[in-house]
Parts: sequence; structure tokens; C-alpha cells
Amino acid sequence: MAALSLEARVGAALLKRNWMFCAAESCTGGLLMHLLTNVAGSSAYIAGGVVTYSYEAKERLLGVRRETLAQYGAVSEETAAEMVQGALNVFSGDLAISITGIAGPGGGMPNKPVGLVYIGIAAPGLDLMRIDRHVWDGDREMNKQLSAEEAMRKILAVVD
Repeated sequence: MAALSLEARVGAALLKRNWMFCAAESCTGGLLMHLLTNVAGSSAYIAGGVVTYSYEAKERLLGVRRETLAQYGAVSEETAAEMVQGALNVFSGDLAISITGIAGPGGGMPNKPVGLVYIGIAAPGLDLMRIDRHVWDGDREMNKQLSAEEAMRKILAVVD
């Protein structure tokens, strides 16, 4: 018997807990939700997701405060925290992920290099809210893929 894919393992773990998942993605452009919804039956555990690429979308759709974006930028621990909370508010999920970063090849700065990604995870029922910082060294597509895969591993660490 073939091993289950990462996304299928996430789905099985969410189903086992009877949890609904939601996401707020920026630099991954919806890749995380694309991978998770490739699994047949994923509507049983996916509440929804939103891609908020611009500052305005983060503010309007997720409630990220303009002050947060002005002070810390879109690629920050603070913005990732407000994005994950916004996803929970919008979709009433049991577990949420936010992903914001600089996929590349441009856009990096000395204090925010290309490949810098913040991934937030929150599960209100577990009183969990955590933001992790990663710096990937791949090209744009690889940085997006690594971010989505790491997000799925974070989900599994909570629900499996």
C-alpha cells in the first residue's frame, strides 16, 4: 500500500478530529489550499481560504490593521498573527494557517531577505497561536512549495 501524501495525511487528521480548517495566504498565492483541496472529500474539513496579496486585501478581508502594516510591513510576525486571526474570524475554523513572505526573486532587503516567510498557526480550542519564521533558499516556485509543505507539517503537528 502506498504511503499517503502529506495533504492526504492532513485531511485524515482533520477528519479524525472533526475540525474545519481555514487559511490566509499571501506569498503562496493559494498553493496551500490548492494542495489540500486536491484530496477528494476535502470539503468535509476545509472551511475556506483567502489569498490576500495586497495591503488593502489584508486590511479589508482579514482585518489586518493599517498600523501593523505601516509599522512592520506585510512580511512580519505581527502581520502573520493578524492574518491567522482574521482567517479564523472570517471562516469560523477550528484551525487556521497564515503565510506571508518574500517568494523572490526580487523584493528582498537586508533585514528581510528573499525567501523570508512567516507561517502562523492558530487553534482557539487549544489556546494555540504561534508564528514561526523561515528563510528558504530556493527560487520563487520552490519557496512557495516549501512554505506550503511546512504549513502542512505544522497542521499535522497539532492535529495528528
